[in-house]
Amino acid sequence: MSSPTPYVIHQAEAERLLARIDVPAALRSMFRSLAAGKAVQPAQQLVEFPAGGDFINYLGVLAEEGVYGVKTSPYIPDPQGAVVTAWTLLMSMRNGQPLLLCDAHSLTTARTAATTALAVDELAPAGARHLAIIGSGAVARAHLHYVKDLREWQSIRLYSPSLASRSAAERAALQALDSRLQLCDSQEAAVADAEVILLCTSSAQALLDPLSLGRATLVTSISTNALRAHEVPPTSLAGMDVYCDYRATTPGAAGEMLLAAEAGWSRSSISGDLPELLSGLAPKPDYQRPVFFRSIGLGLEDIALANALYQLREQGQ
Repeated sequence: MSSPTPYVIHQAEAERLLARIDVPAALRSMFRSLAAGKAVQPAQQLVEFPAGGDFINYLGVLAEEGVYGVKTSPYIPDPQGAVVTAWTLLMSMRNGQPLLLCDAHSLTTARTAATTALAVDELAPAGARHLAIIGSGAVARAHLHYVKDLREWQSIRLYSPSLASRSAAERAALQALDSRLQLCDSQEAAVADAEVILLCTSSAQALLDPLSLGRATLVTSISTNALRAHEVPPTSLAGMDVYCDYRATTPGAAGEMLLAAEAGWSRSSISGDLPELLSGLAPKPDYQRPVFFRSIGLGLEDIALANALYQLREQGQ
């Protein structure tokens, strides 16, 4: 008997289908399954090429949905510029057959931002009114999309170094994302009175020290896959209430946590992760000091969204 051919979803169709699903709800359900022992999240897997370059594999199992998946993302060096792609493969746990092969570019952007949004909803003070976003790329814009209605924001300020070189049309397109959005000429102006600061850059070096703000603020970070990349100083972790997407894997991959651990910081001081927060198993911060949330991106996030897309296809939508 021949094996079934999996659905192949390219970027344009993935974006169309993503617009039809409640991304935060899909991720919320996945994190609760993880807390209940009904999902499995192994550590990221790095496979290096002999002559330079690598694949990073993000694995995961959603037992209740009966699917196993892997997002695989290559970094291929090239004199004209490195090639970076990402694809998610979804397989059945019931018959071992492939179900879906999906371009993961849009899934990665959506799940990264929506994961941060879940953290903001759980961790930000209920009365937070001032939001700052550092970054202006697709991931930063997706962060704005998913957090804009989580609190009654009175101001939303955005800064990135590339703003100065953006055309008037590009700046206008950013401004049009939300009537409350203000484009700032400096990072200092953007974070001046912010109670929530979203770091949405690909910086490999610290660009903001939460301890220097002089107030207890929620700062979220995604950083990048560069070796030991971090957006906040590793030395600052000891002075903050630290949360992450998944405590079993994040400290082994997040650059600032790896560097802080070498200086004596312990992963046991992490206050909670998203499975715990969304299941009521972790304490909320009391804002006696700054709060830091670090996301590295989990294979289960990609798999949850890929499965949601697969279900839409199965329903003929």
